[in-house]
Amino acid sequence: MASRVPGSLGMSESTPPIDPGTMVRATSPQVRPVGTTPAAAAPAAAATKLDDDTRALAAVAYGEGSTANVFEEMAAIANALVRQQKARGYATIAAFIKADKTYAFAAHDGNPRHGILIKASEQAIAADTGMSAAVRAARNALSATPTDYSNGAYFWDGADIKTNYSNHAKVLAGIKFTDPKHNIYDIAEKNVPGENFWRDANNRPTKSRGKWNYKYESTAAYGGTIFWKYNEDFLKATKNKEYN
Repeated sequence: MASRVPGSLGMSESTPPIDPGTMVRATSPQVRPVGTTPAAAAPAAAATKLDDDTRALAAVAYGEGSTANVFEEMAAIANALVRQQKARGYATIAAFIKADKTYAFAAHDGNPRHGILIKASEQAIAADTGMSAAVRAARNALSATPTDYSNGAYFWDGADIKTNYSNHAKVLAGIKFTDPKHNIYDIAEKNVPGENFWRDANNRPTKSRGKWNYKYESTAAYGGTIFWKYNEDFLKATKNKEYN
């Protein structure tokens, strides 16, 4: 999942440190995709030439997604990556994935699924249900009018949010499920209240800029992945960037 970004961008000196929002993938225990049908039900894709952006994005979505090969899961990952790319000012998704290792771990950590799609021929991809679904997911995210399966997410997590719950960066920052269906790992929500202050010339806190109860709220969940964005109260109080 890929976000380990230092978090002081766009914030005052008094702003608390920003949780990086991990996107580390772990094998999903989900037997069936959440709220969707298996990708195997999708029709086989025709072999077509892949440009660099489409292949790079499809490979990350395929590598970061669960082995259930859920189209919606891979599509939401692709949506979040393109949203990050545009927010950070990269001209292409391929350039973003290559340059920023904190948001596309699968492209840099030896992820075997990523490696398979990166090296596969167009014919092999078209013949494989999971890889062809990843390509469809990438093409959707890169299109002029994409369907946003992530519902505005900038971050995502896999099974590690349950296996490493006590030490997980997002949990320690506070998490809220906006829909019970997003809680695919049956973990507890956690409030971690915070407050940010205006400061005087001597850096002493004066007037409150705002309070929040948690930093992250869920936007969607498919397969073995939960998608997140920052809580609006947190953003208003800290002036932090949505993507950072």
